[in-house]
Amino acid sequence: MTTATVRTFSIVSAEAMETLGRTLATALPSGCYLSLDGPLAAGKTTFARGFIRALGHSGAVKSPTFTLVETYALEPVTVHHFDLYRLSDPGELEFIGIEDYFDAGCTTLVEWPQRGRGVLPVADIEIEFEVSGAQRLVSLSATTGTASEIISSLKII
Repeated sequence: MTTATVRTFSIVSAEAMETLGRTLATALPSGCYLSLDGPLAAGKTTFARGFIRALGHSGAVKSPTFTLVETYALEPVTVHHFDLYRLSDPGELEFIGIEDYFDAGCTTLVEWPQRGRGVLPVADIEIEFEVSGAQRLVSLSATTGTASEIISSLKII
């Protein structure tokens, strides 16, 4: 059994949170699934904004709280950004064809993944956001060998 690679970053601003998202996006191959877990206002959507913009999106990136998912058809990757905060039952994901969103060529970000427990696959990287005063502690846990190598070598500027 291998030990998961975990790295924790102290983030002190929205700009730094976007930088973390951008840095991870440019280091990962397409087709990864990242779960984003943490309380309201912990920086999940800000992280996602940096991640999605790093892959070529220049418009607004908002939390898909009311739409459940926003899809960004970028070249060369499609990104699906989910927010499951308002999901009342994980079974609802099956009605929208959740398995289609985890296609090999698509990168998927899921906020509030615990609301889809039992239906969602295992994430390549589980990201835990924690509020600690004015800063955010962001822990990245790899569940695959490739993700572990990437997290280990990640350099945040």
